[in-house]
Amino acid sequence: MRRWKMAQINPPRPLALVVEEDKDQRDTLATLLEKHQMQVIQCESAEAACVVLSKMGIGISFLFTGVELAGLMDGASLAVRAKQRYPNITIVVTSSQRRPRDLPSEMTFIPKPWQAADILRRL
Repeated sequence: MRRWKMAQINPPRPLALVVEEDKDQRDTLATLLEKHQMQVIQCESAEAACVVLSKMGIGISFLFTGVELAGLMDGASLAVRAKQRYPNITIVVTSSQRRPRDLPSEMTFIPKPWQAADILRRL
């Protein structure tokens, strides 16, 4: 009688959405998250991120956004909108300026320049 081995099934990796105007910072963070077993989607603007969220929202577990972004919507507004629609998503907002006044207190704000450990603690 022939025996078959079951193939190992790897669970899908968590999905992160990185929204940052600066391509180098986006790439750096994407590399960091990928090294920690996350899949990453990158966007330059909040408008592009809203499209991604509308298509994949419930599947995204981590949103990292800068405040200053290309386009009309800023990262703080994106964070608020994402949290309202997807309450279980973990959100980190960053800026070289002060914490935005309209950013709810339950959202994590990390000032730039951030360190990798600052981000990884929030995963």
